[in-house]
Amino acid sequence: MRSTFKILYYINRNKVKADGTTAIICRITIDGKNSVFSTGFYCSPKDWNSKTGMVKDTKINNLLGNLRCQIENSYANLLKDTGMVTAEMLKNEITCVATVPLTLLKAGEEERERLKIRSTVINSTSSYRQSKSSQAYLHEYLLSLHMCDIAFEDITEDFGWGYKVYLKAKGCGAGHINHCLTWLNRLIYIAVDREIIRFNPLADVLYEKKPAYKLKHISRAELQRIMEQPMPDRLQELTRRAFIFSAFTALSYVDVKRLYPHHIGKTADGRRYIRISRKKTDVEAFIPLHPVAEQILSLYNTMDNTKPVFPLPNRDSLWFCIHEIGIVAGIKENLSYHSARHSFGTLTLSAGIPIESISKMMGHTNIKTTQGYAKVTDDKISEDMDCLIAKRKQQQEKENNNTNE
Repeated sequence: MRSTFKILYYINRNKVKADGTTAIICRITIDGKNSVFSTGFYCSPKDWNSKTGMVKDTKINNLLGNLRCQIENSYANLLKDTGMVTAEMLKNEITCVATVPLTLLKAGEEERERLKIRSTVINSTSSYRQSKSSQAYLHEYLLSLHMCDIAFEDITEDFGWGYKVYLKAKGCGAGHINHCLTWLNRLIYIAVDREIIRFNPLADVLYEKKPAYKLKHISRAELQRIMEQPMPDRLQELTRRAFIFSAFTALSYVDVKRLYPHHIGKTADGRRYIRISRKKTDVEAFIPLHPVAEQILSLYNTMDNTKPVFPLPNRDSLWFCIHEIGIVAGIKENLSYHSARHSFGTLTLSAGIPIESISKMMGHTNIKTTQGYAKVTDDKISEDMDCLIAKRKQQQEKENNNTNE
């Protein structure tokens, strides 16, 4: 549909300066929405012709004519470059105002640049990496609507519901859909904060109900296969050792990467341990070292406090290495580094270590988080059932003995 575009000059006769002149205002209207700004020219109200939008002064009329040509040319250029123009965009182009993005995709790219810079500060790229996918889906959705971009003021609730339907048709799961909606709402709330729009039109677009979170962990046998299979490549072998170290210490990748020799201590009886505050929660974790973890530590830096223990790169560069390790070990599901930490929780619980101790070693802020590991441990369920049966059997025998007496 072709846009309607109009330019109107007018004056406000109620706002007259001390010298008897008033400002000539320009109103730009595109598709029924307008934006106004002062032209910088002034005239006496009695010299203004409302019908023609002109004054008696020829010089000012020529300047107004030049401004009209500038506005029309800017409109044509913006339409060619972006595929769409709003009255506010055109006004900002004419007045040379350095503005924040007024359209969805441009705001998304700006926010991604901010996240990129922030990722280096906090040493975590997860938000930046996730935003790439969410931004790409928004772009694809707009293309499906035959749009290059969309102004925030044109976003409606139907746009949000349509986006959900589009994502479902693409085969996205509930978690991925919610990530995409979160990114969209993030950009809209940024626009609200900047007063580009007054409210979030997608406030009533509901998120998907997610299935219960399933902790991804590996079995004792799978961990054993990883331990028995050295990798030929230096980076892959470093990754394998770091993964095993995490499985025996519950440290996440970021905490293994920031582990320094001063985090490693020794008790009075000579038992080595790690004491470190988790990056994610700032909760201190206290981890007595398993012999396997001690053996891995002996291969790396445990003396120079100016360097980390493990010479690990950013996690992104290890994705392929982790994937290869999982394939070599015969693990069916895609292996992730964080599954090492989850495996620590399930394996130590199965070994009969009290849940309070596990919570302290994992640096959990709440023991309820640790209790989640009990739900995914088949061995623990079986052991609990065996204990229940044995206890019931003892009670029955006691009752029988009392009866016989």
